[in-house]
Amino acid sequence: MKTTWVVVADEAIARVLQWPADGDELESVEEMTDPEAHAAGAELRDDAHGRRAGGAGRRGPSSVTTSSGVDEQHLEAEEFARRVAQRLEEAQQQHRYDELRIIAAPRFLGLLRKSLSGNVAKSVTEEIDKDLVKASNRELTERLFH
Repeated sequence: MKTTWVVVADEAIARVLQWPADGDELESVEEMTDPEAHAAGAELRDDAHGRRAGGAGRRGPSSVTTSSGVDEQHLEAEEFARRVAQRLEEAQQQHRYDELRIIAAPRFLGLLRKSLSGNVAKSVTEEIDKDLVKASNRELTERLFH
């Protein structure tokens, strides 16, 4: 029987789940987090960026700060995607899964795709571009397997 892993991720959390032999409900294997995304400074930066995003016509020092903040966030997200991809590569080499399904926030899915090795990418049988990282294992099971 094939071992199926499901990765549910966004720019801060990657949950790895496994379809159990009894076929009842996805079970947690491990969870990775990006400590930078959880830092208080990152929350403040996200909040400030969200407020400024509506004022597209503004110019000046705040736009420089926003731009550099977005660049920093993007770099952090790329690094986290590389960490997740590396972990999946290690697990594949240890024969811990045969098939991989990925559910990720759209922007993070693109970063993760770029970071996956060729062998890991070949094991991906499904991709869903939705942010479902907070969904329960039951909800994810119903979405993927029913």
